[in-house]
Amino acid sequence: MLSFINSMNLFIFILFTVIYSYRFIYIYIGFTSKKKKKDNALQVNLHKYAVIIAARNEQAVIGELINSIKNQNYPGELIDIFVVADNCTDNTAQKAREAGAIVYERFNKNLVGKGYALNYLFGEIAQKYSDKNYEGYFIFDADNLLDKNFILEMNKLFDKGYRVLTSYRNSKNYYSNWITAGYALWFLHESEFLNNPRMILGKSCTISGTGFLVHSDIIKKNGGWKHYLLTEDIEFSVSQVIQGETIGYCGSAMLYDEQPFTFKQSWDQRLRWAKGFYQVFSVYGLDLLKCIFQGKKQSFSCYDMMMTIMPALLISLSSLFINSFFLILGLLDPSIGREVIAETFSAISSSLFTYYCILFGIGVITLITEWQKIHCPTVKKILYLFTFPIFMFTYIPIAIVALFKKVEWKPIAHTCVKSIQNIQEN
Repeated sequence: MLSFINSMNLFIFILFTVIYSYRFIYIYIGFTSKKKKKDNALQVNLHKYAVIIAARNEQAVIGELINSIKNQNYPGELIDIFVVADNCTDNTAQKAREAGAIVYERFNKNLVGKGYALNYLFGEIAQKYSDKNYEGYFIFDADNLLDKNFILEMNKLFDKGYRVLTSYRNSKNYYSNWITAGYALWFLHESEFLNNPRMILGKSCTISGTGFLVHSDIIKKNGGWKHYLLTEDIEFSVSQVIQGETIGYCGSAMLYDEQPFTFKQSWDQRLRWAKGFYQVFSVYGLDLLKCIFQGKKQSFSCYDMMMTIMPALLISLSSLFINSFFLILGLLDPSIGREVIAETFSAISSSLFTYYCILFGIGVITLITEWQKIHCPTVKKILYLFTFPIFMFTYIPIAIVALFKKVEWKPIAHTCVKSIQNIQEN
């Protein structure tokens, strides 16, 4: 039995190392690419865009987002702002109209979720604004805020031919507590140590929730927005990569969003994300697998997507489960032997310590390179570095529950009311 346990632990360690080793190359590329060359393009075409915002009871924050869009360093006549107030019971629609947006109100208790709201709004635009000839659509959440050069920077890469683009995701409330900091630090890592290396290598990036740009031809081809799983962002990313699209990343386009403050909110949100990843894997997993072995240009991107929707957490859990099983078995049945109990306990402790160190290292590297962009007191920056691995560990029970529980989309309340000036001044 002891030989089996040791062999199993070694196998999982080797498997984990092999399939995710490329992520360490990403970190190296991200860390060594900080001295970025300036874009010296003499002329960039300015394209016409529609901004799409899906909002559910967001009266507190939506006005500041619209203000940050209207204050962009980009010609205002080339930007139209559309809001779908989806099943709202507050004054979101009124606040959005007062701020200068074109607002549609949607009430549908059967088809609930951001995907359905986006599709409804795209349908209205296709019917009533087809003469506007929008070349691309920016998609934001109501709690977002944009740096004044956001659209200008995204436009540069759009003009170079990227038909789908994602941006640098920063946080409005990194400083609030260990939960908001945990989210924020991971999103910063995702931007600069996953998407940035992918961009450098010419591989496809992934969209993370919000702050992305889609070419109008893709929306027309799809007949609107056809992604309705619980994580419509990763579903869209996977579907585009399978079809051969290369999703670009614009690190100079900075967006701020609000992270959940309470553990209950965080649990609900991440439970939806975990379930959504399982859904995407079940729907697109076979197509991704075919893409990997077809030897096409996007084969590695498909592999990367596969590793994204089938996260390392599941492999880690399999090791912890097996070791925990033998540990409990040994405690209940002394005949198994103290040596087995000691070995399994040591394996579990070693695994947790190893994962903590890996996550802590990821946090350290991210904090060092993104220090100036994190709006948070120095003491809290350092303190939340140590709680970051603990935040990531809380995905373990979430991932387990998501495997068995039926999960429905739930809105997350946003109450961090700040202007882009407030954030950048602090």
